[in-house]
Amino acid sequence: MGRRQLQYTIRSIPLPVDQSLRRRARRLGRSLNDVALEALARAAGVEAEPARYGDLDRFFGSWVEDPAIDRALAAQRRIDPALWK
Repeated sequence: MGRRQLQYTIRSIPLPVDQSLRRRARRLGRSLNDVALEALARAAGVEAEPARYGDLDRFFGSWVEDPAIDRALAAQRRIDPALWK
C-alpha cells in the first residue's frame, strides 16, 4: 500500500523564502514543489531520502563553449596513420 499524500495551501510566504526556494529549484533543475517539500520535511525532522535519478537531465543546457577544451578534443580525435599500418 502506498503512502497517503495530502495537499496543503500555504499563504503569506515571505519573499526571501520564496526567492531562496526558487533559486534552489533552478540550480538543482528540480520543481519548486519538490524543493519546498524537501525543505518542509527537513525542517519537520522527517527528512525523506533524496530522490535518485537515473538520467542526465540535470546536465542539459549546461554546456559552456571553451576554445581550450575544443583544441584538446580535436587533438585527441586525430588519427596517427603510423599506428594503423
